[in-house]
Amino acid sequence: MTAQARDTLAARQIGLKVLPFLVVALAAMAVRLPVAERYPAAALLLFLWIVADSLMLALIARSPGGRPPRRAVVAVLASASVAVGLGAPPALKQALLAMPAVMVPMAMAVMAHVAWSALRAGHIVRGEGSRRERWQAAASEFLPPALVRFAAMELTVIHIALFRWGGPADVPAGSRAFVYHRHLAPMCTALLVLSAIEVAAYHLLLGRWSGMAAIILFVVSDVGLVYLVGLIKSFRLRPVLVTGEGVRVRAGFLIDQEIPFHAIASIESGIGLAGGDIRDPATFNAALLAWPNVLLRLNAPLPRRSLLRERSFSAVAFRLDDPEPFVRLLNWRLGQGHGPAAA
Repeated sequence: MTAQARDTLAARQIGLKVLPFLVVALAAMAVRLPVAERYPAAALLLFLWIVADSLMLALIARSPGGRPPRRAVVAVLASASVAVGLGAPPALKQALLAMPAVMVPMAMAVMAHVAWSALRAGHIVRGEGSRRERWQAAASEFLPPALVRFAAMELTVIHIALFRWGGPADVPAGSRAFVYHRHLAPMCTALLVLSAIEVAAYHLLLGRWSGMAAIILFVVSDVGLVYLVGLIKSFRLRPVLVTGEGVRVRAGFLIDQEIPFHAIASIESGIGLAGGDIRDPATFNAALLAWPNVLLRLNAPLPRRSLLRERSFSAVAFRLDDPEPFVRLLNWRLGQGHGPAAA
């Protein structure tokens, strides 16, 4: 697949995820117009049809062969029912209560989705894997997976920023850690100090003009500082790993990508990595604020999922504070087998 075809496919995937929510938001604004208040029953039915139709068309477009599974259809109908119930203005909510022929099927769709999801979530929670992965997968049965991933990331950031002071890095048993945070610490600390100074200056200036604006900026800026503190701390707590199955490339809570041993074709290291290879769209560049010094070429593209889309890459680049031990260990693992990582 060419780079242009990949970009077209990625844009299509983003559009299929974003466009339905845009349509729903516009419909929610339209039902608040005066004409909708004059004809609440018709506006309610139109609102429900637009929401359900847009979500269902997006589901069909994303499904292989245009045939979505029954569970996904029930989830879409339940989502449309919840969106209409929560997004409708008071006049339309009263009209909904006066139309049991519409309200009962909506409630049945929601209950069917909850029951089906609870059954599957129970099997997932009792299954294998880490506790966090199992609970995140179980929550994804009830809510959109992208929303669950976003919420999990938010909670992780807040936990690291406010409650993780000191302590060892997150290194699972049987894995070898390789740090990359030492070259990032001075730049990130300077950025944090400058941000704090900027926040204080803006707060003082806005306080002379509008007390409410100063309070809003204070809250927003404090949240931003908490996120920045969490990001800086996560660099030390989440090093790059060589596990029993492959390489786990991490960059704080921003990046966590697993590369199996069997997918690695070759290893390159040093500060003189070719710029064309690093800037290639097929290269996943995981180095932050510095030029990478390790490049893993893959023998087949691997997928990488983000909040909005999924793309593939055929090479991954990242930076380590001391890449030589990593390269030696990985060469040994690739040449001698895939046993436990050396301590």
